[in-house]
Amino acid sequence: MRAFGYDIDQLVIAHVLLAIIPVILGMIIALPLGWWAHRSRGARRVLVPLSGALYTIPSLALIVFIPVVLGTPILSPVNVGLTLTIYTVALLVRSVAEALDAVPASVSLAALAVGYRPAGLLLGVQLPLAVPVLTAGLRVASVSSFSLVTVGALVGIESLGTLMTDGFQQDYTAMVVTGIVGSIALAFIFDALWLGLGRALTPWSRARAGV
Repeated sequence: MRAFGYDIDQLVIAHVLLAIIPVILGMIIALPLGWWAHRSRGARRVLVPLSGALYTIPSLALIVFIPVVLGTPILSPVNVGLTLTIYTVALLVRSVAEALDAVPASVSLAALAVGYRPAGLLLGVQLPLAVPVLTAGLRVASVSSFSLVTVGALVGIESLGTLMTDGFQQDYTAMVVTGIVGSIALAFIFDALWLGLGRALTPWSRARAGV
């Protein structure tokens, strides 16, 4: 579909890929870091404040700084992807640690008593029980990622944010509104998908609630 001289479908696809890939990569990185923070007080004292500090770095500054460090082209989508991955990790390290903290110690001890090894305990008991808290953190990271993708348009990375920046430059309100509404709609759609995934992975929660 074309509108305002742009292929809207391509902008939507670019926006989704730029937002979702960092969320997935960020979760993969944050899981072991969050587990470490859960297990070690020393690691927690370093990782949680550090991750919080990373999230305070302005996104545009980070997008511009990454090419200086890595030598990537200034207009490469990789810069936006790495920036959003860093932000996702920053948000999720605390969420993973708190999700694992929320698992009752009695449950973990019972699992160890019946023969679970540490890896089996984490994968088979603690992570499944931590899914509701993990899902909440993932939803926040996803919404953040979908909103921050638009910042990349300021340095020429195409997404729905392109409609906003070009619309402002051309004083074309309809173009700006389309970019804003599209970005919000995608954020809500994927928020609902993460919520549905979390519920699908925790059928016992629905049974307990009588749903």
